[in-house]
Amino acid sequence: MYEYFRYESPLGMLTFAAEDGALTALVIEGQKYAGHHLRGEGRERETPVLRAARRWLDAYFAGERPDAAALVLSPRGTAFQLSVWQALRDIPYGRTESYGSLAARLGSSARAVGGAVGRNPISLIIPCHRVIGADGSLTGYAGGVERKRFLLALEAAK
Repeated sequence: MYEYFRYESPLGMLTFAAEDGALTALVIEGQKYAGHHLRGEGRERETPVLRAARRWLDAYFAGERPDAAALVLSPRGTAFQLSVWQALRDIPYGRTESYGSLAARLGSSARAVGGAVGRNPISLIIPCHRVIGADGSLTGYAGGVERKRFLLALEAAK
């Protein structure tokens, strides 16, 4: 059983979940694959890890640069997905990277990387919104392109 907490944000309602002292999901209401990330039975309760995630979100939406490394994350996925999600964490705040560039860095195809990026279970903290098309277009975001645009503007991404 996981514990979860709901959070009203500028993006809409967010739900974050934790198990065994680690954050396992942060999903935007209506996000593609949200049901996949919040499977099984959960109990609404603010635990220390969820409280830390809430403080991180408060700071992030206030325009600060909270350190995601301070949070204990445990995304669930395949070995390939985990490698992509780790690579996403290496994209600096305020920067973007193309799917092709990320794929080249990982020795994979842009399509495979795009599939893994789209299934990121811990949105915002694992910054999948920083990945863009080769031509600079805001393609593919499970939470919706308007939300991606908002997040990149918040970070003043270059």
